[in-house]
Amino acid sequence: MNFCDRLKSGKFIVTSEIGPPKGIDVNEMLADADLVKGKVDAVNVTDLQSSVMRLGSIAVCRLLKERGIEPIMQMTCRDRNRLALQSDLLSAAVLGIENVLVLTGDYTSAGDHPEAKPVFDLGSVELLDVIKGLQAGKDMKGNLLKGAPKFCVGAVVNPGADPLEPEIIKMEKKIEAGAQFFQTQAVYDIELFKRFLDASKYLKTTILAGIVLLKSAGMARYMNKNVAGIFVPEGLIKEMEGASDKSAKSIEIAARLIKELKTLCQGVHIMPIGWDKKVPLVLEAAGLV
Repeated sequence: MNFCDRLKSGKFIVTSEIGPPKGIDVNEMLADADLVKGKVDAVNVTDLQSSVMRLGSIAVCRLLKERGIEPIMQMTCRDRNRLALQSDLLSAAVLGIENVLVLTGDYTSAGDHPEAKPVFDLGSVELLDVIKGLQAGKDMKGNLLKGAPKFCVGAVVNPGADPLEPEIIKMEKKIEAGAQFFQTQAVYDIELFKRFLDASKYLKTTILAGIVLLKSAGMARYMNKNVAGIFVPEGLIKEMEGASDKSAKSIEIAARLIKELKTLCQGVHIMPIGWDKKVPLVLEAAGLV
């Protein structure tokens, strides 16, 4: 059963995430990916996350496929024009990559090559529409393709956006453009997430709630101050502050959130941000393995 079939099956979906290395030594990355093999439904491969130059998502997705791990190829609009975006999608399909997650991408000033010229030739909704066209056998200009790709297509949404209405409107546009599932920004406030679910329930789409492992109280406060749409409640911050074992407390909090979310949405997307080896522990603590 592939990822798209699993989305339709009604089971609680669990996805995780790995970041390609800055270089060509993939041994540690693949070892981390093996830790969740058979324990998650798919693994996202980030696309130059935070605008940092790294090994490409397509190559890593192929390596995961060869190891029996189902990849979700992230594709940002930041670095490629419409020619390259379409070409890379066709290339991915030829390599057996069946799942794509479309993102706008962080601005280049946030990364390690701040002087790099951003492209943003297409927006996320436009790219979703392009993928729909490729699957129908035509490129963006209506030219016929010799063989059409087939993808399971996802997008992202920020459930903590304020105001929320524009985010829901964009979400609706993404569905119209072909998005079949959504992975969300990190969720720490369950009541805030319920508000989002209530506002978006008419869309009848599959939503995987984002879980980012808290590493410290400082990290939580930084996100509250600097990351739009993320709110870590003060209670969780105090828990992290008072914990003698920050790692164990982080796992406990993530597992607790997953248990609460399991009754609310169709799945979770775990973003370890460097703590890849802790994902199996979170899954075990949450009762998902």
